[in-house]
Amino acid sequence: MSLSNAQFDAVMRHYDEIREQKRHEQNARTEEVYGAIPEILHLDDEIAARSMDAAKARIADPGADLSGYRSSMQRIAARKKELLLAHGYPEDYLELQYECPVCRDTGFADGRRCACFERAAAEIVYGKYGLKKVLDRENFGSFSFEWYSDTIVDASTGKTPLDCAKNGWEAAHRLLDSLDEPDQNLYIYGNTGTGKTFLSHCIARDALDLGHSVLYFSAGEFFDVLAGTVFGHSGDRHAGSDLIRTVDLLIIDDLGTEVTNSFTSSELFRVINSRITDSRSTVISTNLALKDMATKYSERIFSRVTSHYSIVKLTGDDIRIRMKLAEAKT
Repeated sequence: MSLSNAQFDAVMRHYDEIREQKRHEQNARTEEVYGAIPEILHLDDEIAARSMDAAKARIADPGADLSGYRSSMQRIAARKKELLLAHGYPEDYLELQYECPVCRDTGFADGRRCACFERAAAEIVYGKYGLKKVLDRENFGSFSFEWYSDTIVDASTGKTPLDCAKNGWEAAHRLLDSLDEPDQNLYIYGNTGTGKTFLSHCIARDALDLGHSVLYFSAGEFFDVLAGTVFGHSGDRHAGSDLIRTVDLLIIDDLGTEVTNSFTSSELFRVINSRITDSRSTVISTNLALKDMATKYSERIFSRVTSHYSIVKLTGDDIRIRMKLAEAKT
């Protein structure tokens, strides 16, 4: 992912803040242990004194034998672990704990950007936490089947709205269980108010909780980013387009509500096709039935979606209206 200098600096400040917080937590644990196990304080004082003596010896004689120093350090470390375990603490309680043990909160592992760097970049570039309040409300924990009828049968599917909702719930979980595998994509369609956006939010929340990078756009925002109108200069535009291609999970909500032209059609095909090729998951929610997608965009897009996406239709009455009516009765 390409980032502007300001964006890269923002990501690195994010890691600086994490490391500072982790050091603060380590210091607090150390003070706690010193109060509970005074012997460990004395052992740390011994470590400091012996380390100073070893440093002086090495300065005076670069070839000095430090095997005795190393043996004493091993003995002290073993004793500290014994004391911690004996007092009910984990043996690594005094060690620095990392939010990401792979890169040790630096953003880089084996000379390459860590997966957590990509997630942090997505959050910073697109203000991902702006969606956090929504995802705290709309997730699988608050998902309910009670708003879907189990008696009315949809003529096009032969299923009740409840059947369709359960199918969508199951399809979403299958995707989340296999995000790293090929052709893990969802096309969710149906009338307004049938829960398409809510289900998309549920998927986004779980994917983030599982440690995946996620971008969530309305259709208008999605095409604005691709057109370069959201960001102020070319470096940011390139970063946006590149991240759309490489993020673990891309969610496009309300596809079909944007102004459609040759640009939107060609860019949508490019994104869908490249993400299929790279085995990166995409979720599309829309009011457009599949036949309408072919008409509004292109046969090429229709072909890719029908070949590589699981298709979920949600049916029934507008849930938001049903919820308001239920609230009015209480």
